[in-house]
Amino acid sequence: MWLSDGQKIGVALTSFGVFFMLLGVMLFFDGGLLALGNLLFLSGLTLIIGPTKTFYFFARKQKIRGTVCFIGGILFVFLRWPFVGVVVETFGFLNLFGDFFPVIITFLRQLPIIGTFLSLPYIRGVVDRLAGSRPSIV
Repeated sequence: MWLSDGQKIGVALTSFGVFFMLLGVMLFFDGGLLALGNLLFLSGLTLIIGPTKTFYFFARKQKIRGTVCFIGGILFVFLRWPFVGVVVETFGFLNLFGDFFPVIITFLRQLPIIGTFLSLPYIRGVVDRLAGSRPSIV
């Protein structure tokens, strides 16, 4: 599947958004970087899947608690309460995007170096729990 130019820009914006959010957390919850990261993340997501699908993704009845927490966390960051905002936003993010973790972990396990690291004895149990899979008996 090929990405359109708008989707490529969306991937770049989403990546920069995640980068700025991580940088904002590493720099002791810098509100400006966190706010910029949130704006870039949301605009990139909208460009990747489209405005209508983005609206329906956040408006799903099953995920309303995650949506409220995610948007509320963004508002806390904008209102200059970055630590509280990040905590609330993380809870909402996990509720919204938690269904994608097994897919992401399966992809990461197929990568050469990361897959080997994720297969180490103690790490494998934690990763299996995150992915929601049960360990197989070998």
